[in-house]
Amino acid sequence: MNEPASLTSTHPLTASFRDPAGSLFRYEGRILRAVNPVGIADLEAFLASASGQKLMSSGSVSRARALDAAECERLLADSEIRELYGSRGARMILEHERIDFPSFPYEWTAEMLYAAALLTLDLAQALLADGLGLKDATPYNILFRGPEPVFIDILSFERRQAGDPTWLPYAQFVRTFLLPLLANQAYGLGLDQLLTTRRDGLEPEEVYRWSKPLQRLKPPFFGLVSMPTWLGSRHKQDDHSIYQKKTLSDPEKARFILETVLNGLRRTLSRLQPAEGARSVWSDYMAVNNNYTADHFQAKQRFVGEALAEFPARSVLDVGCNTGHFSAIAARSGASVVAVDYDPVVLGTVWRQARAEKLDILPLAVNLTRPSPGTGWRNQECASFLDRARGKFEAVLMLAVIHHMLVTERVPLADIITLAAELTTKLLIIEYVAPEDSMFRRLTRGREELHRHLTAELFESHCRPYFDIVRVQHVEGATRRLYLLRKRA
Repeated sequence: MNEPASLTSTHPLTASFRDPAGSLFRYEGRILRAVNPVGIADLEAFLASASGQKLMSSGSVSRARALDAAECERLLADSEIRELYGSRGARMILEHERIDFPSFPYEWTAEMLYAAALLTLDLAQALLADGLGLKDATPYNILFRGPEPVFIDILSFERRQAGDPTWLPYAQFVRTFLLPLLANQAYGLGLDQLLTTRRDGLEPEEVYRWSKPLQRLKPPFFGLVSMPTWLGSRHKQDDHSIYQKKTLSDPEKARFILETVLNGLRRTLSRLQPAEGARSVWSDYMAVNNNYTADHFQAKQRFVGEALAEFPARSVLDVGCNTGHFSAIAARSGASVVAVDYDPVVLGTVWRQARAEKLDILPLAVNLTRPSPGTGWRNQECASFLDRARGKFEAVLMLAVIHHMLVTERVPLADIITLAAELTTKLLIIEYVAPEDSMFRRLTRGREELHRHLTAELFESHCRPYFDIVRVQHVEGATRRLYLLRKRA
């Protein structure tokens, strides 16, 4: 399940459509779901179960409650909701806990996909004691609350037949979790490359074509890729017997077999766990960056810390966060932080640190100059990053980043400032880097004449239509300046 793209706007009312048991929609800032008779019995069984209550109270599953008759009546007074309710044959309305910033698998790091996969298996096994299971296993059932995964699709839970030893979502789990993790580990492919246009994940045959002959014979390739490819070529396309449930007369034996299957998936998943200490072009930036002296970097930290102390922000977007140093400063000030960078390797470091220190930081692999588009049916099932981000943050950090946008991506300065004004509702903390700066000159590669008109005065002139300049601080002599800008009413 994923939130419909219209969650950025309440009108017109649109709803998700893939789940036969119900439809998710947003109304006046609330996340609601119309549930039809197909899903009610399974839903009620989950809500009444001990495991369901435990999972929701722990935060592993997002909290949900069924609205009473009076609440439903008030909602159904709205003609759009009444029409949706009737067209879906609904008999119940649920209200879900809101997750501050929805994200999608193609924006995650491999570490986050791994954590989501682990949560999926944890839930599948925890539910067995109450005779429940998962009817599907896709990363779109999961969002992140800060660095922690949370399962959001409450209609994915179902009552199990006691003698059923199979886990029907097995193949889906392999396609959407294990094979993308394998392709990332073996070939260094980012999840954006693998999942943006592949909602249903990777097929074994596709990964088989990428693999080398000897690689195909080694685990985990042999079990995940080669065997399914070889056996699939012999399977008749019109034979649906493999999808039919096969029940055993002994429920204990059936449960033992099912737990063995889930444990086998868990062992395979453990082989695909992203390793710590991965390197990229930008992974050592904070350690070896020679653009700041120690004193100047401390002054930069003080500037950001004091700005957030003077103007507290509940939500912060850190653009070009690198390893998350300033994201952590913002989170420790009490903000909920979305930290974006185009390098998933450095974001893996951000995620690990945030989880270890319990910081409210959501790292996302997003290049703001080429942000995630709207995807799915009519590009509206999963909202674009900018549709989710505009006006969402009380403060935006753009530190040591706009020169990359100006030089590498050739984005006009006026457009950068305009977008920043669209993203923040209150503050912008931004670093101006002059063309004389050593990093700026390294990026231009001898084409400095393209930016000869860029000056601090020009930068400020682009800011003034949207922001008041609260403070300016020089960093590294005359080549860098920090600005604290307050958005105009």
